[in-house]
Amino acid sequence: MKVLVVEDEKELSLSICDYLANEQFICEQAATYWAAQEKIELYDYACIILDINLPDGSGIDLLKQLKQQGKIDGVLIVSAKNSIDDKVYGLKAGADDYLTKPFHLSELAARVAAIIRRKSFDGKNIINFDVLEIDLNQKMVKAKEQSLDLTKKEYELLLYFISNKNKVISKGAIALHLWGDDMDMTNNYDFIYTHIKNLRRKLVQAGASDYIQSVYGMGYKLAYSK
Repeated sequence: MKVLVVEDEKELSLSICDYLANEQFICEQAATYWAAQEKIELYDYACIILDINLPDGSGIDLLKQLKQQGKIDGVLIVSAKNSIDDKVYGLKAGADDYLTKPFHLSELAARVAAIIRRKSFDGKNIINFDVLEIDLNQKMVKAKEQSLDLTKKEYELLLYFISNKNKVISKGAIALHLWGDDMDMTNNYDFIYTHIKNLRRKLVQAGASDYIQSVYGMGYKLAYSK
């Protein structure tokens, strides 16, 4: 799942991204109001970690823009302000949660995961799709009680498909979701085909159906019909 960290403290931002990367999140960074605004307008995120006090603007204004645009990205405010009024104001503006600095990175990661569960998976820790069972806490996938040995990218790809089941997803959207800022914006998506091919093979070998359908000229779709 892709996360945007909007934080002007460079060391803190790097620490957050390093920790979340170990938790299998893909992180992008924005250190200013305008950099964050550009990313929010161009891309969708599973969760945005949003500092209120930015050098060139207010994180609350970014949050209000998100809501005005009808975007459903989860938002976790991180702020040095600890008053009840500040927390209530942030939550009323549309944030999903509020965390006061300083904080433990493990708590931040847990809150990000909880927001994503609520937004994408109805708050569940265990996701079921046909014969598949995905444990979001353990980051494990089973098919008919058989564990699948998925790479990090394959796991993220499967989650992305399931959270968008029955929707056609373009190759560009898949690339941006899995690689974020590290994505080389070219028209060659052979590497995506390789990941999808390997994921499909592992699903079928474990006794699941081949859920991932190619949609000619558009991308891929995950669907299952009995």
